[in-house]
Amino acid sequence: MKPYDVKNCRLLAAKEIASGIFDFTVLCPEFAAMAAPGQFAHIYLPGHTLRRPISICGIDEKKGTLRFVFQIRGQGTEELARFAAGENLNILAPLGKGFPLELSRKTLLVGGGIGVPPLLGVAEQLKENAVAVLGFRSREAVILEEDFQKAGAKVLVATDDGSYGFHGLVTEMTEKEEFDAVYACGPLPMLRAAAALAEARAVPCFLSLEERMACGIGACLGCAVALRDGEGRQYYGHVCKDGPVFDARQVVL
Repeated sequence: MKPYDVKNCRLLAAKEIASGIFDFTVLCPEFAAMAAPGQFAHIYLPGHTLRRPISICGIDEKKGTLRFVFQIRGQGTEELARFAAGENLNILAPLGKGFPLELSRKTLLVGGGIGVPPLLGVAEQLKENAVAVLGFRSREAVILEEDFQKAGAKVLVATDDGSYGFHGLVTEMTEKEEFDAVYACGPLPMLRAAAALAEARAVPCFLSLEERMACGIGACLGCAVALRDGEGRQYYGHVCKDGPVFDARQVVL
């Protein structure tokens, strides 16, 4: 089986779940059978040369569906948000390397803003072994809290303005939590904090990075990221092919 493919997939459901944030469910049995949490898809939009990379939020192999939760960040994603149920999306997927799953390992999931959706698929696999600490700007920006709870995860929410949940940084909520690994996706300061937390607890840490992508398969070399090898020497890898999930010890933050 090829690691990825291109298919026209039927959009089953589309809705706006917060201001400028959309939730799509797409019928694509072949991709659902191949995909892993942390991978992404490249979606073609008519009239645009470059596809748009969208993280995979959920995988339902039985129903043959993938779920995408994305934020409008430019003209491409604005046009994507206009698609309605019943229409087809041309999708290149599944791409990249996802999170390494050890289902018996208690794992802290650290997510910020639109970095939260890629972690939901992990929570759905780990169930009660997931502790999700999720950060947002305000109550109005909170997404997927109930979905993480439904998956069986313990969920803690922080907001920058204190309008909902804990007032402060998500990593400040972890003092009393026990965990054997840290997975994180979100803004760079959050990733740095998550890596530092894992180092302090002496547990493995994996970070999902975001860079602007063109090809999505490592051909254009546009999404370069600074990494280090086992001896501390720096080199450049590519988020689309070598990631988007990396061992935190590899990443030059």
